[in-house]
Amino acid sequence: MSGENSSADDVQQVWDVVVVGAGPAGASAAYAAAVAGRRVLLLEKAELPRYKTCGGGIIGPSRDSLPPGFELPLRDRVNAVTFSNNGRFTRTRRSRQMLFGLINRPEFDQQLVEHAQKAGAELRTGVTVQRVEQHGSAVPDRRTVAVVLQGGETLLARAVVGADGSASRIGAHVGVKLDQVDLGLEAEIPVPETVAEDWRGRVLIDWGPMRGSYGWVFPKGDTLTVGVISARGEGAATKRYLEEFVGRLGLAGFEPSISSGHLTRCRADDSPLSRGRVLVCGDAAGLLEPWTREGISFALRSGRLAGEWAVRIAEAHDAVDARRQALNYAFAIKAGLGVEMSVGKTMLAIFERRPGLFHAALTGFRPAWNAFREITQGKTTLGELVRTHPMAQRGLAALDRRAAATADPAAATGTAETAEAAEADEQHDGEPGGTTGNRPASS
Repeated sequence: MSGENSSADDVQQVWDVVVVGAGPAGASAAYAAAVAGRRVLLLEKAELPRYKTCGGGIIGPSRDSLPPGFELPLRDRVNAVTFSNNGRFTRTRRSRQMLFGLINRPEFDQQLVEHAQKAGAELRTGVTVQRVEQHGSAVPDRRTVAVVLQGGETLLARAVVGADGSASRIGAHVGVKLDQVDLGLEAEIPVPETVAEDWRGRVLIDWGPMRGSYGWVFPKGDTLTVGVISARGEGAATKRYLEEFVGRLGLAGFEPSISSGHLTRCRADDSPLSRGRVLVCGDAAGLLEPWTREGISFALRSGRLAGEWAVRIAEAHDAVDARRQALNYAFAIKAGLGVEMSVGKTMLAIFERRPGLFHAALTGFRPAWNAFREITQGKTTLGELVRTHPMAQRGLAALDRRAAATADPAAATGTAETAEAAEADEQHDGEPGGTTGNRPASS
């Protein structure tokens, strides 16, 4: 009898942790679990490196979540932001210190995976996960999860982390629920050196014509990443916005090397983060900042937490203990990233009603710019700012009241006039020697 039950490990290897998806969330989870000394398998359906539709902005919280010794493959260092409100009232704010860095995702993701491998994780590329099973004939015992690949191969694990993107199959297994889905369109546009030089060290953020939309230009050496995002269901208008945005910038004559699109998905407040011994993180969990749709820092931070708690789940001897560890993971996510998401949802609701208010604040109100600068530099987060600064709390409440009370055209004109006045007024960014300019957004 003992020979027959000598353990499934003798028949087929049982991994401590299997991570599905080798983006920033998955690589971070694999690294965290491998550093803990566990047997970790990282699965990726593509061959690395691979392109991902992403602006590639690395803000302070992203930088602070990287593995020790990680050297960011920066293509540019941003110390200036040009803001415009649907192409009008253009204003540039500057900082003596770097605000954030810009990377290309293929290089960045590849390096993260290499760090996970150096920590001991094993990588398999070109494999597609069809489903996971926690019950049934494929599962030898209650401490095991079966990961079924396309073609029928089955892998066994003590814990699984789903980091397989916004269209996650693991997220579907867990039952992730969404309350915000947005469409992002992006073009990688190679430009001549004269154009590239004009953009070096500076990004553009344009508040768009559709509700809750905005566009961006991120310079990366000889290429500009130009994109727009808005709520799903506005596909034709979003495409038109991108075309008009590119034309307005004087870039229509340059052929994009890549044109792509993707959906970003934001979780509902009551969406689960686990099911049994399976956790989800990053885009697979719907974790991103709802207003800016910034996802890299959320992926890195949630991935690290998922890897750490997956180790504990792998060590759990029964369903009760596994459930306890999964709840602890959910608490850790909600206590940190969840607070930031809650504030972000409030910001988005205000921004959807009155984008002009945000533009006027960022271009003409020094505390608002200082807050933006401190968040991007990693000195604080959106959640911490609102939680610990009474002025920020009052300001957010005032914006909310004003946006709700001034939805008429006359009020909108007033906000535009405020932004126009701010454009003409020289301001400092709160740092010695820091000045703003009226450098045009176009090349």
